[in-house]
Amino acid sequence: MHEYSITKQIVKMADAEAQTAGGKRILEIRIAAGELSTYVDESIQMYFDIISAGTLAQGAKLVFRRIPAEFFCGQCGENFIKPKSGFECPKCGNVGSRTENEAGFYIESLEVED
Repeated sequence: MHEYSITKQIVKMADAEAQTAGGKRILEIRIAAGELSTYVDESIQMYFDIISAGTLAQGAKLVFRRIPAEFFCGQCGENFIKPKSGFECPKCGNVGSRTENEAGFYIESLEVED
């Protein structure tokens, strides 16, 4: 359900940015999200279709890009991208911990029609 509130913010921010730029409508919104983000792309899309009605974002295409999670191995000092399954260091097999480089969730860019 937290997708509803984040989608409201996406629409609000994108609409405001497009208006500031003098755009007529938003064609595409590119969203970057960390691999371990709990947001579900399909839920955001569903809410977006409803929430964006009547805004410059209505009918815009949402494009999601997942950013790989970075981990650090305290055993051997290796920085690594999370494997497809598990959290083990590919160098020594120890379980790694997440780094401070958390990608989060944000609007990466907009494509606006002039």
